[in-house]
Amino acid sequence: MGAYVALTKPRIIELLLLTTVPVMFLAQQGVPALWLVVTTLVGGTLSAGSANVLNCVVDADIDQKMRRTSRRPLPRHQVATKNALVFGLVLGVVSTLWLGFLVNWLSAGLALTANVFYVVGYTMILKRRTTQNIVWGGAAGCFPPLIGWTAITNEIAWPPIVLFLVVFFWTPPHFWALAMRYREDYANAGVPMLPAVATSREVGKQIVLYSWVTVITSLALWPVAGMGAFYPTVAIILGIVFLVEAHDLYARSKETDELSLLRPMRLFHYSNAYLALLFVAAAIDPFLR
Repeated sequence: MGAYVALTKPRIIELLLLTTVPVMFLAQQGVPALWLVVTTLVGGTLSAGSANVLNCVVDADIDQKMRRTSRRPLPRHQVATKNALVFGLVLGVVSTLWLGFLVNWLSAGLALTANVFYVVGYTMILKRRTTQNIVWGGAAGCFPPLIGWTAITNEIAWPPIVLFLVVFFWTPPHFWALAMRYREDYANAGVPMLPAVATSREVGKQIVLYSWVTVITSLALWPVAGMGAFYPTVAIILGIVFLVEAHDLYARSKETDELSLLRPMRLFHYSNAYLALLFVAAAIDPFLR
């Protein structure tokens, strides 16, 4: 049972849910119905779990070559590949029906689109072919804000689109920082993740660029969603720290290529906190106007 749960990558699901629930509060402009929050969370968990399981099936061959992923259930032969495939497909079907009948079909369709794009678009097409894999493939992880909003309103609007873009631009600096730490793994597995094929200086430059776009995009929610003073204040403070960390990594990358001196995991861990706190601020803002 533990192996099947591990296939769903629970830690990734946690972050996805953190970009779903706060948007439901923003869409409701208050506290949404508890049953709807729980139902959406269950459906979102099943959908994300499905995508992650199918990702593990497709990537089983490279997972066993990388230190970071070699202890996943498939490389360790804890679950048969066929069983994992069936498990992932069943989760996908159940999540779509769950969201469709208990939330609405727009949210179900968005979740299914994210699932298919992650498995087919990112894992099967982009990941092994281009250094831009995580830039475009990361779009699959941007759907939770749309799903959270449509769960409440049953329609798409500009605020969740802005938050979609925030996650989209946030993903490259977040993941490239992690990939810098494991660049040898990606190189050994033949995956052209940017840090595995470009210099640390070039990666640092790209991280700074995307970090700036992320922070600027986050501030666009202020006028678009009619936010009060709380959200932009928090967004600016969080954004300044994010940019300081990104520029600090870039400055170190110009002087050294040694991982112990680059310390990319500092930015990686802060980027998690940045996104979570930014979305929580968006949820709290309506209560303070």
